[in-house]
Amino acid sequence: MAIPTTRTNQKADIRIHAEKCTGCGSCVSVCKDFSLEMESGKVKISDHPLFGCIGCGHCMAICPSGAIEIHGRTLSPDQLFELPLKQEAANYDQVLALLQRRRSIREFQDKEVESELLEKILLAARTAPMGLPPSDVNVLILGSRMKTRAFAEDFCDYLEGMKWLVSKWFLALMRPFWGKNNDEVFRAFVKPMFKAYTDQMKQGINLVNYDAPMALYFYGSPYADPADPIVAATYAMIAAESLGLGTCMLGAIHPLIQNGNRAKRFREDHHIKYPSREGLFVIFGYPSVKYKKGILRTFASENNLN
Repeated sequence: MAIPTTRTNQKADIRIHAEKCTGCGSCVSVCKDFSLEMESGKVKISDHPLFGCIGCGHCMAICPSGAIEIHGRTLSPDQLFELPLKQEAANYDQVLALLQRRRSIREFQDKEVESELLEKILLAARTAPMGLPPSDVNVLILGSRMKTRAFAEDFCDYLEGMKWLVSKWFLALMRPFWGKNNDEVFRAFVKPMFKAYTDQMKQGINLVNYDAPMALYFYGSPYADPADPIVAATYAMIAAESLGLGTCMLGAIHPLIQNGNRAKRFREDHHIKYPSREGLFVIFGYPSVKYKKGILRTFASENNLN
């Protein structure tokens, strides 16, 4: 049985051109589904795959002679491209400099993000690794300040009808069920956030997405690996930084539009196709501020078991 996604429930079709096979075995070494094996110096399709070809394309990409083609699960040989030369890639110091220069930007110039930059950001984000192909990441594109503002206003209207979620009686009722940590988060973060979002919006101040010129919402599906939307959003953020845009990840919207009938209606109104275990909004725009220094960050722990 093939691994299902929202895009396909069939395994991919492996096609081997035996006359082109050099017998190097590279394809067998990279196939973690065990769909391939060597016999008499040639590759062949195995009788004991783990799942059936998931369409990762590794065998097709590594074959030096074009002896293997993968068709299905949204993959075909037409999607192969030559890898950039190593000297064309950024080195570690360049990557680190890019990451260190990035700050979370919530103040933007009154300038829209060009469609060409959006396409470049999406092109980079599509290269993000995924749990299982094909990607089940979906992207909602709010491509103008007018659209991000309209989304924020609708979200605040939605929150007005959800204020019971942070009411005293509800928090008291739920504390024994969701524990001390969740209770502290709701009282110290979620409740004041509700108030700030809705009260400030009534005064014309948008704290939801800061009237950013562009926002992308990365979310999965019921089949998606929970990490996939977050990784894709991160790639988009880094790509935008390289293009001279400021970015900020917004984590508060996603969890509040996942559960219940009101959330379902909100998603439908905004063409969000699925509820998703994990998801992330990223806002983009030309910064109106310029930082002079960075801030060193640390992890909660780094346990080296060597």
